[in-house]
Amino acid sequence: MISQDFIIQNKVGLHARPASLLVKKASDFKAKIELQNGSCIANAKSILSLLSLGAAKGSKINITVEGEDENEAMEAILKMLAEFTD
Repeated sequence: MISQDFIIQNKVGLHARPASLLVKKASDFKAKIELQNGSCIANAKSILSLLSLGAAKGSKINITVEGEDENEAMEAILKMLAEFTD
């Protein structure tokens, strides 16, 4: 299991469009991928779960990935989150 913090930079946070793209990317991996914002934990492979995070711009989220392809999954998720700008 690996874990990393990330600050949401997207102007409007993790809203529907980036969340749906993140779900598609996360679904490419076998690893379990979770994002945590405060006490709320979301399954990165579920759009409703991600939207429930309430991750606004400046939110510090923690990403946890566990499974056989965890390193590749973490790299892809971090890259995608960094590319979201609106």
